[in-house]
Amino acid sequence: MKSIFNEDAFAEITQRMENLTAESHANWGKMNAGQMAHHCQGPLNIMLGKNHYGLKPSWLAKVFFKKSLYSDKLWSKNLPTAKVLKVKDQKDFEVEKGKLKELLNELNSHREKEEWDPHPAFGYFTKEQWGKMQYKHLDHHFRQFGV
Repeated sequence: MKSIFNEDAFAEITQRMENLTAESHANWGKMNAGQMAHHCQGPLNIMLGKNHYGLKPSWLAKVFFKKSLYSDKLWSKNLPTAKVLKVKDQKDFEVEKGKLKELLNELNSHREKEEWDPHPAFGYFTKEQWGKMQYKHLDHHFRQFGV
C-alpha cells in the first residue's frame, strides 16, 4: 500500500482530490461529495492530534480491524464507519474540500516526523502504518467517487 508520506503518493492524492467536484456522484454508499470531503478530515484530524472525536481504546478494534487499516488489501464497499465519523447533515463541498486540502498540506509538512501519538481507539502505529492508513482511507473514498 502506498503511503501519504511518499512524495508521489501525496501528489497523486492531491491531484485526485482536485478532480472531485460538487457534482461528483458516489459509486456506492450514502454520502455526497461534500459529506465525503468532511468525513475524510476525521482521520487526518486524529493523526494531527486536533480531535479524537471521543474515541476510546478498543481491544476489539485492535484485534480484529487494526491490521486491515494499513494492509495492501483494498477495503470493500460499504464498510461500517464509527458513529462519530458518520456525516448525515449537508456540507458545502467547496468549504469541505478546502479544509481537507489544508489538512493534507499540514500533514505533508510533518512528513519527516517519525513518532506520532497513538490513535485513540487503535493505539500505536508506526509512521509507515499511519502513512499507509491515511493513503488507504483517502484512496477508498476517492475510488468511491470515481477519481
